[in-house]
Amino acid sequence: MPGGKSPDPRRLVAHEEALGGESEMWSPKFQLQRKYVESSNSEQQDQNRVSEELIMVVQEMKKYFPSERHSKPSTLDALNYALRCVHSVQANSEFFQILSQNGAPQADVTMYSLEELATIASEHTSKNTDTFVAVFSFLSGRLVHISEQATLILNYKKDWLESSHFVDLLAPQDVRVFYMHTARAQLPFWNNWTQRAPSQYDYAPVKSFFCRIRGGAGGRQQEKYYSPFRIIPYLIHVHSSAHPEPEPCCLTLAEKIHSGYEAPRIPVDKRIFTTTHTPGCVFLEVDERAVPLLGYLPQDLIGTSILTYLHPEDCSLMVAIHQKVLKYAGHPPFEHSPIRFCTQNGDYIILDSSWSSFVNPWSRKVSFIIGRHKVRT
Repeated sequence: MPGGKSPDPRRLVAHEEALGGESEMWSPKFQLQRKYVESSNSEQQDQNRVSEELIMVVQEMKKYFPSERHSKPSTLDALNYALRCVHSVQANSEFFQILSQNGAPQADVTMYSLEELATIASEHTSKNTDTFVAVFSFLSGRLVHISEQATLILNYKKDWLESSHFVDLLAPQDVRVFYMHTARAQLPFWNNWTQRAPSQYDYAPVKSFFCRIRGGAGGRQQEKYYSPFRIIPYLIHVHSSAHPEPEPCCLTLAEKIHSGYEAPRIPVDKRIFTTTHTPGCVFLEVDERAVPLLGYLPQDLIGTSILTYLHPEDCSLMVAIHQKVLKYAGHPPFEHSPIRFCTQNGDYIILDSSWSSFVNPWSRKVSFIIGRHKVRT
């Protein structure tokens, strides 16, 4: 280089590498890699936050798990329980959508005011301290009227009850049963059944059903416990100053169920109930008389195996009963050795039973087995 020293080749190389590294920082490839790393870190933070929130939600769901379960619920139990609750909510929405499509009352249905509902409630609860009347709207699901006696039976303040949806008082596992039995199309009219004797043949009384209803504990409404009730629903139409147009409603008579072995006891000769189950020992129907004697509601037993509730030493007796029923299908009922049945509280009772079967006339096979049971004292 004229007039000076030639540059050091090593310095040139270092300078070029520095410039090259700086140019790489601004290259599209480097920018994409940088964005990818930042995005990955952000996604990881989001996943950690979602995981923490999910754990908190699962822990919260476990608090609302049915208290009758003795073992601690797992995460899977909590998620399955939440799924059942979602199904109940969906059924609730579909149910009221169907009912709201045709809300016009029929011509022969009597309209009731809120004052008249109060009179009806007092007439039907004065003779039974374990019964209350609740009227809820088919359109909104909210309680339109609830009798004074409900505050004593459920241990809730009346203003709190009147601001609630009736279905919110039910145990989640009983919601679907409630909807099945309160479908508007199948309910008898209150005035037809209770006031018009000639119409009793046209409007037969609806079949009663059972649900667990939530009650308060010592006025602390955050604490929950459920008691079994026998419910009879009717169809009525209600009008008020706030809603002058007749509103289709369901009037329910709810009677609290007590153990048949506590005062007032069920007489010994009336401790009788019937069941039907498949040849595979799965319950199909359970007589409502079994509720105070076994502690289970019909929906608790239907669809489950009868062998689950028998004393382990009596399962072989049940197998022998089935063999005899299938061998003598269609014959008159026969008695067999008594069996021990586990009640809802874990105690065993002894049942003296007679057994028979129904044979399908077309297939000539046993469709179901009928058991008539009497609780031994």
